[in-house]
Amino acid sequence: MLRCATGLETPDSGEIHYEGEFGLVFQNFNLFPHFSVLRNIIDAPVKVQKRDKKEAIETARALLKKMGLADKENAYPYQLSGGQQQRVSIARALAMNPKILFFDEPTSALDPELTGEILKVIKDLAAEHMTMVIVTHEMNFAKNVSDQVIFMDKGLIAEQGSPEEVFSSQNVRMQEFLGKLSV
Repeated sequence: MLRCATGLETPDSGEIHYEGEFGLVFQNFNLFPHFSVLRNIIDAPVKVQKRDKKEAIETARALLKKMGLADKENAYPYQLSGGQQQRVSIARALAMNPKILFFDEPTSALDPELTGEILKVIKDLAAEHMTMVIVTHEMNFAKNVSDQVIFMDKGLIAEQGSPEEVFSSQNVRMQEFLGKLSV
């Protein structure tokens, strides 16, 4: 569903409607290894949106501060932890001023000890009313931060609704999935 919503794949049927631009945060960060953190963030706003470079740098620095990475603007991706790289990836997506932010398993490539810092950033974005679509296996997080939850099984929507509705669903497949997480 995420790949269809972002235009990476064409849906077999149906339609997806949303207004404005979107940002996509990949599970493996996809930072340019030969660019500094600052350049990773400003490259698209300057080249794609034709924004003023000084303005893009100011925005990037504000985003790095928000991500707790103000001191990393001259670092290169290989010099950062996985959690830091993911926060740079989030800052890069936010620098484009998206209306919707899509996350593809934002914590899956991280050491479990670093997962919390990414979940905090996403929770803070939710508190700021950023519209997000998050593919995740972090069920407690999804339950606590989401307005709507979609449970997919074999590429199809198996359950959809508020967190309360989905997590208390009597759908057998949903209960099997949640049961495996509790083990």
